[in-house]
Amino acid sequence: MTTRRARRAQAMGAAMTLACGLGVASPVLAHPHVFIDTGVEAIFDDEGQLAALQVVWVYDEFYSMMAIDDYGLDPEFTGELTEDERVELAEIYSNWVEGYDGDLYALHAGERVDLSGPLEVEADLNDGRITISLVRALEERLDPGVEPVTLRVYDPSYFTLYTIAREPTIRGRDDCSAEARGPDLEAAEARLQEELDQMTEQGLDSWEIEQDFPAVGAEFAEEIRLTCAASS
Repeated sequence: MTTRRARRAQAMGAAMTLACGLGVASPVLAHPHVFIDTGVEAIFDDEGQLAALQVVWVYDEFYSMMAIDDYGLDPEFTGELTEDERVELAEIYSNWVEGYDGDLYALHAGERVDLSGPLEVEADLNDGRITISLVRALEERLDPGVEPVTLRVYDPSYFTLYTIAREPTIRGRDDCSAEARGPDLEAAEARLQEELDQMTEQGLDSWEIEQDFPAVGAEFAEEIRLTCAASS
C-alpha cells in the first residue's frame, strides 16, 4: 500500500523535475511542493459538546495528476473515477504512517486536543483535483463555551501548504461561530529566511537544505477560532 511518505517523495521528485525544466536554479525555491485547499466543519453531539471535525482536502492539479497516474487509476484519462476507484483511493488516504497527525492540530485552554485517525474517508477526482473528505473524532469531548478551541492547519515540514479555502461550518449548534485567520506572512518569511541563512552558513548546498528543510510549517499556518455561548 502506498504510504503518505512515499507519496510525498514522489511529489517532491516531480516538483524538482518541474523546477529544473523551468530553469529554477535551486529546488529550495520550489518549497512547498504540494498545495491543498482545505475546509473544516465542527460537529457537535446532542449534549452540545464538540465531538468531531470533518476535514476536506482538495489537492492541486499537478499533484493530483501525478498521484492518479502513480496509483494506476483512471487509465482511460476520462477525468472521472469509477466507484471501485473511489473506494481504492479512499483506502489509500486512510493509510496514515505511524506518527502522522493529519496536519490538523486542535488546542483548548492551551492544551493539545487528541484526535482520532481518519474516519469515514471518502475520495473522488473533481475537475482534475483529488478531493478527500474525512472525520477526526475528539478523544474527549469538550465545550468551546468554556474556552474557545483553536484549530491549526499546517504541515510542520512545510512540504505541503494548506489554505483554508472555504468558510468553516458548524453542525449541531446554532450559538457558535468559527473565524478563519491567516498567518503573519512577513514574520513567517523572515523566520524561514533566517533558518535558510544559517544552513547556508554551515556550508549546506541547496539539495542538502531540501532534504533537511527547516520545520517552519507552523509559522505559515492558517487557523480557525471556534467559540460558543457559555452553557447555562
